[in-house]
Amino acid sequence: MDEESLIVVGAVADVAAEWVLSVAGAVLLLVVGWLVAGWASRAVRRSIDRSLRVDATLKPLISSLVRYAILVLVLIAVLAQFGVQTTSVIAILGAAGIAIGLALQGTLSNIAAGTMILFLRPFQVGDYIDAQGLGGTVTEIGLFTCELKTADGVYLVAPNSQIWNRAIHNYSRLPTRRVDLDVGISYDDDIDTALRVGADLLAADSRVLKDPAPQTMVTALGDSSVDIRLRCWTNSGDYWSFLFDLNKNAKQAFEAAGLTIPFPQRDVHIIGAAAPTVPPEPKNEAY
Repeated sequence: MDEESLIVVGAVADVAAEWVLSVAGAVLLLVVGWLVAGWASRAVRRSIDRSLRVDATLKPLISSLVRYAILVLVLIAVLAQFGVQTTSVIAILGAAGIAIGLALQGTLSNIAAGTMILFLRPFQVGDYIDAQGLGGTVTEIGLFTCELKTADGVYLVAPNSQIWNRAIHNYSRLPTRRVDLDVGISYDDDIDTALRVGADLLAADSRVLKDPAPQTMVTALGDSSVDIRLRCWTNSGDYWSFLFDLNKNAKQAFEAAGLTIPFPQRDVHIIGAAAPTVPPEPKNEAY
């Protein structure tokens, strides 16, 4: 072989060797990256499994995000191994991410809202909530929707963004709740007697908490009654049963004490009205 041919063969051999090394390096990066991604995902999953503050729904999502983030970095490194300009690849991925985000903005908003709910925990499974009309007992919190069971036994699914963007009333979060019951008595009844009957009624029920102390008070002088308010605190789990019993027992106790719960009434006085005129009787005329 002449010298020129030897130079060509040597150049081809160098290119082939370089290509083989690039392929070997890329395969090695892929294998190592795959193993590292799996190890990191399992490590993150084990660490968050030991945390009581991370919801079970969020745990697989976090571990999967860690795994795929590492795999994306490995893929970029593999492309760089073959001389591909990674800046352009990153730009393409960014543009694709923006396009996907715009196309799925409703879904992504639900995911973001679900993530915020899972992290900030304004409510949890088993709580009774009311989000401005969306109310019920929470049965499941997902990344896209929340599942609730209404008080009348209806299955309700609400997108996370609709719940997160509203004021949330959580009726199960705090251990105690206040109960207010207004009872009207007649203006002819004795107010002190009514206050004493109300205080005795609250003191006799074991579901009424001693601290804060129960109260009875006059809240209004209405059109047809003097309004007496019975106020006390009870455990959240006893709220509804206690409220229903208090309505019944209050009526019976007030009536047993001789107190009157009046009906709404209004006195109408007619001033300066003329007496009605009686039309004359018709006369019978013979024809």
